Amino acid sequence: MEKRIGFIGIILYNRKKTAPLVNNILTEYGDLILGRMGLPSVKKNVSVIVLIVNANTDEIGALTGKLGKIDGVSVKAALSKI
Repeated sequence: MEKRIGFIGIILYNRKKTAPLVNNILTEYGDLILGRMGLPSVKKNVSVIVLIVNANTDEIGALTGKLGKIDGVSVKAALSKI
């Protein structure tokens, strides 16, 4: 299966609880990640992470599936057509 460029948007609620779980998964899939930007909102206890990835649909599905199973995490992904 061909790898494509895309992005994954992750919103973390209750940052202190969810961030370590999310970071463990991102470390596991680190070879797919080209870039990462995170913006914490300490006052609202919410964080946003955006990943730039180079992966196939199975890899993206596995990564987003694991992230989506974490209570307090919302995740969406988009891949290029080519």
